Amino acid sequence: MEASQELHLPNYMKDDNTSQETNNLISSLPADKDFMGYSLYNYKGCWYYPNTLQAVLDVQDNFRPQKNDIILASLPKGGTTWLKSLVFALVHREKYRENPQIIHPLLSQNPHDLVPFLEIELYASSHTPDLAKFPSPMIFSTHMHLNALHEATTKSSSSPCKIVYVCRGLKDTFVSGWHYKNMLHRTKMDQASFELMFDGYCRGVTLYGPYWEHMLSYWKGSLEDRENVLFMRYEEIIEEPLIQVKRLAEFLNCPFTEEEEESGSAEEILNLCSLRNLSNLEINKKGTTRIGIDSNVFFRKGEVGDWKNHLTPQMAKRIDEVVEVKLRGSGLIFQ
Repeated sequence: MEASQELHLPNYMKDDNTSQETNNLISSLPADKDFMGYSLYNYKGCWYYPNTLQAVLDVQDNFRPQKNDIILASLPKGGTTWLKSLVFALVHREKYRENPQIIHPLLSQNPHDLVPFLEIELYASSHTPDLAKFPSPMIFSTHMHLNALHEATTKSSSSPCKIVYVCRGLKDTFVSGWHYKNMLHRTKMDQASFELMFDGYCRGVTLYGPYWEHMLSYWKGSLEDRENVLFMRYEEIIEEPLIQVKRLAEFLNCPFTEEEEESGSAEEILNLCSLRNLSNLEINKKGTTRIGIDSNVFFRKGEVGDWKNHLTPQMAKRIDEVVEVKLRGSGLIFQ
């Protein structure tokens, strides 16, 4: 597929919002193309589209999180929507439990509008966005590597904020990303495009890639700073949701009380944030989010092992071999 082919293109994939300084930087960076022919540039080991790189640089220059802020990090299609829903419901649960007449925001707004992306939304539209308009504690989201994110967070004058990372198996992440691309660009891509995307994925040439380096940055961060960086696995949340949501609440310093345990508060949150519930809401079926992406793009199967329906044995073996080599010795293992 050629880049010249007319597609619905989100702003973060474009190159029309970069400063002259960033253009000069881009001209000096290693370059490649994604499977559709759009240019990617490697900055400090990570691949970006021009507008995304500009926003990342603005985050690093201007974003200074406060101690009570929460940052949710993930790979694209790595469990982002679910994590946003769970954390929003957890930290704001008292407010909506005490005021049952208020419609819960997750029933009337898309999770991505409740928890904004730093570099895809906030700093994509402004070098210095107004962050005070969001309720406290402020919850932000990012796909940035931890190393890139730390260039902003370590400059903050306050104590470190909490960072939660959700990690999903790379084969399922790839397949979910493929379906997302088709829905995002409002088209149906062919098998040749699928194979080109797969090749770029395995080479690490994809937005925010290489994905194994992304995972490793947060894995190592969680080992070095357990108090402020939590590493979660998507598959474990699927397998043992109650245990994992309680673990998440403990990390965010909002553990469930004995009364909440008895009343089933954790179960209520899991039901509210379930894919079945969220995907059936009108707000998530129609319209677009604030960043101009169709709301229904973010909801598909959410299953573990769906890659078996799409990848050949040879493809699965190639990803497994790449992951085994790249993660060797880190302690991070995928079954």
